[in-house]
Amino acid sequence: MTFNPVMEPPAPVEALSDILMRIVSELHDVAYLIERIEPQLLEIGGAEILNSPDAMKVMQGIDLAVQKSRGLAEFIDTITGEIPHGWAVDVATALSLVKLAEMQKALGGATRHGHSQPLSKAAGDFDFF
Repeated sequence: MTFNPVMEPPAPVEALSDILMRIVSELHDVAYLIERIEPQLLEIGGAEILNSPDAMKVMQGIDLAVQKSRGLAEFIDTITGEIPHGWAVDVATALSLVKLAEMQKALGGATRHGHSQPLSKAAGDFDFF
């Protein structure tokens, strides 16, 4: 009787700097998507929305979310330049925790152009999955 152990494929190990740059790209995408909310709120609520203290807090929160997303992206981008090229990590477990398929593809190294949310769809359009 011969015993042939099943060999598992090696874990996908990638350069840490490449992974971090994909995170930077995703953070810029998040900032862009959040930024698109503000003009839509103004269009729906009209100029009088700016007279409401609660609405102003929401608008300021949107601005802050955009600034934080971009700030995190710039921070990661800057420290990525200091990471030695030989550093590599296994991203399999981390990718399994990401629930959005498009984000999982982008962080996993699949080439994705543009933003995750298509700009050509009208409000109310959606995809069945």
